[in-house]
Formats: sequence, C-alpha cells, structure tokens
Amino acid sequence: MLKIRLSVWLAIAFCSTSLKGSSASSRSRPPHVVFILADDMGWNDVGFHGSDQIPTPNIDALAFNGLILNQHYAPALCTPSRAALLTGKYPIHTGMQHLVILESEPWGLGLKEKLLPEMLSQAGYRSHAVGKWHLGFYRKEYTPTFRGFDSHFGYWQGFHDYYNHSVRATYEPYDGYDMRRGLEVDWSVMGKYSTDIFTQEAVKIVEDHDSSSPLLLYLAHLAPHTGNMRDPFQAPDDVVAKFSHIRDPERRTYAAMVSKLDESVGEVVAALRRKHMLENSVIVFMSDNGAPTHGIHSNRGSNFPCRGIKNSAWEGGNRVAAAVWSPLIKKPKRVANQMMHMVDWLPTFYSLAGFNSTDLNVDGVDMWEALSEDKPSPRKEILYNIDDVGNPYAAIRRGDWKYVSGSATGDRNNGWYGESGSDSRIGYHPEDVLMSKAGVAISAFVIKQQIQHKIRTESRANSVLDEEEEAPPRLLDSEEMLRLRR
Repeated sequence: MLKIRLSVWLAIAFCSTSLKGSSASSRSRPPHVVFILADDMGWNDVGFHGSDQIPTPNIDALAFNGLILNQHYAPALCTPSRAALLTGKYPIHTGMQHLVILESEPWGLGLKEKLLPEMLSQAGYRSHAVGKWHLGFYRKEYTPTFRGFDSHFGYWQGFHDYYNHSVRATYEPYDGYDMRRGLEVDWSVMGKYSTDIFTQEAVKIVEDHDSSSPLLLYLAHLAPHTGNMRDPFQAPDDVVAKFSHIRDPERRTYAAMVSKLDESVGEVVAALRRKHMLENSVIVFMSDNGAPTHGIHSNRGSNFPCRGIKNSAWEGGNRVAAAVWSPLIKKPKRVANQMMHMVDWLPTFYSLAGFNSTDLNVDGVDMWEALSEDKPSPRKEILYNIDDVGNPYAAIRRGDWKYVSGSATGDRNNGWYGESGSDSRIGYHPEDVLMSKAGVAISAFVIKQQIQHKIRTESRANSVLDEEEEAPPRLLDSEEMLRLRR
C-alpha cells in the first residue's frame, strides 16, 4: 500500500513540475513579436478610445485584454516614424527628420544603421516584413531583404492604389506598379485588395513558421492611408454599406478601410492561436502617426480631442492610437499612462530577446518592466522632432510641459479637427469585441491557461510541493471593457 501511495505521489509531483516547467520553459524563450502598423489612423478612430462611430472589435480585444498605451508618441510622418521604429533612434540622429522619401528621390535610411531584424537575428529570430517599406529603394541595398528581413512582400513606396497597386509620382508625370516579393515584381495580386493580400501573407507566414524559433512579423498596412490620388478612398462596396450612419461619403469609406484593417488584426491573432504561438507572443498594434484630416492625402480620419494632424508638432500628429497584448504582461487590462515613444520598441524587444538593452547606442529605452508591472516610465521626456530643413521647427515634452518652436506647415495644421464620434447612432457593443476573432482567440487561450492552473493547483493539494503559483489570467467581461473606455 505504501508503494502504491508513493508511486501516486511521484506521478503527481512529476505532472505538476512538468506542467510548471513547460510554462516556464516557454516563457524563458524569446517571445514571438508581431508588430501591426496602421498608416495614418486617427487617435479617435478606434473603439477603445471611446468613439462609437467606427467599430474596431479586434483591435479593441487586444487593447482591453492587454494595455491601452495612452501616452504613446511617434514622429508625425511615415518615413521618420518607420526609421524610428527600426533603428531605435530619433530621426534627427539618422537624417530622416524631414518629410518622406518620394518616388524619384535617391536616398534612404543610412546603410550604416543596424535595424531591428538584424539585431534580433542574434537570438535566432526569423524576420518577415509585409506591406509598406518607405525607407528607400533607389539601390537594392536599401530594400527590406538587405536590411535584415528574411522576406518581404509589399511595396517600397509610401502608398499605392488598393486594387491595381500603382502609384502616380508626386511631382513627375508617370505612374508605376509597386508590389514586390523580395526584389521581384509580383503581378499575381493585381486587382486584389491590398489589406486582404497583406493579411493573407501574414497568416501564411504564421502558418509556415517553425515555432521552435522566435518570429518577428512586421505587418505594415497601407490602410487607412488614402490610395492613388485619382481614387483616394477605396474599400469593398459591401463594407462601405455598413456605415450609412456616417454622412460624409469620404469618411464613410475611410471607416470601411479601418474596418478591413480591424478584420486583418483578427485574422492574424486567430492564426497565432491555431499555431499555439499566443502562449509566448507580444502583439503590438499602433498607427505610424496621426491622421491627415485635411490637406494632402487627407483620409478624413479624426484625432479628436487632440490638436493638430499628421505632419504637425501637436498631439494630433504625434500621439498615436496604440495597444499591446501579451501573456507576459503581469498587470494587464488597464490604461497604461507610461510615457513612451516609437524608438522605445527596439530596446524593449532587444531586452525581451535576452540581451542587455543598455549596450545599445540608441535613443530608446527598455519599457517592458514599466509596462508589464505598471511601474513609472523610465522616460522623462519626448523629442517630437527637430527639423532644420524647409520650415524649421522643433518640439519637446518634459514631464507635463511641452515646448513648440516653429511649424512644419505654417498655421494650416495647428487647430482642432475631425469628428468626435459621439454623435453616432449605433452605440458601442462589448459583445462584438468578445466575439471578434481576436476576442475569441484570446478568450480560448485564457481558458486553456485557467485549466492548466487548476490542474497544477489540484496536483499541489495532493503533494508536498509548495512552489509559488501565479494567479490564473482572468477573462475579459463587458463591464471591465466599458470602464476602460471611460
């Protein structure tokens, strides 16, 4: 009888430590990093910021289950923002501080700069870029697969037509087709909606990935940037029809473009769930800069109640909609008010990969401990930009004080613009968030974690093991969602 009891005790002990060890082993490996970047999306055009006008249930599911990054800043234009993300440096330190790279301009992000995928390759990451590049292409050495990415499917320039993937040069009388797979032109996707084909590529990358090695997936969408100048607002008719409550026909189509972007987020999260990669992933969603409510490439996005728009030094151009989800976050389901900047992601991911971020010569700081554990931000100031070309301007924030000198565009972008979203007749529906593809995937993952926790707890009750056990994750509910939106 004693032998039987001893055998049972050993089996329980082994089961308990195996389950615990499996979880610990998973979390000790570098996490998969999925970075989903929207293009020109307004601060007020996500549900988690309180607007009812454009439902974003999948994006909201990430934000409400993870962290709403309430004080996340980025440069106010596409090229500087992407350069900041991939170098961890302010654009003034890489020569990328002025405007964007146009179609016929022979320059790009300096080849001496070491980019995020190159750094993470030291930890065994497989890195894939999908969508927009906009960091130079006049020589092949400036393109993604020569800058550390194992693959790239997308376009090299700043925008293109959502269906025929052509772009008209800004100051030249010619058009060109811009869709690439590596260095090769990809004609197979002609006529297919850009958001859909980028989503399909991202899902395929997840499905084909050997999850024993960490993944860096950089999904840089075209949406909701305007398309070609001849037809800037483009979305499938059946999606546009869902937004009859929006009177402005341009903003109605913009809403459909955002909706397709939101669907993409859901598809990617669901693919990670099917591949059992959510267990050790960090998923970031954010916009590269604020929306251009008016002016060139205006998409009718709203940065309300922030002042200013894209390409301005005001909050509407630089304070962006952003969220992060990960099971590694120790204190999730909250509004994170830690001040941070786009340059902080590189040292943060570098640290999560197991390296010492203080070894880097960058402007960014490792934000993970502050975000995960709700500790004060190590960052005390934000440099919006210093642009000494054209109309010189500069802006900096230190603590709660902000100083602005000059303006990139005179007085054209310095006011308050965009719809509040509060006049919507459709209301907000938490159940849509819970039942979205991202919501369902995260809920299923949480339930699995709860079951594993229950098994470990019951095993411990029948053993002499007394290891400290982390509390199981909680399921998101409607009341919590509404509280976070306030």
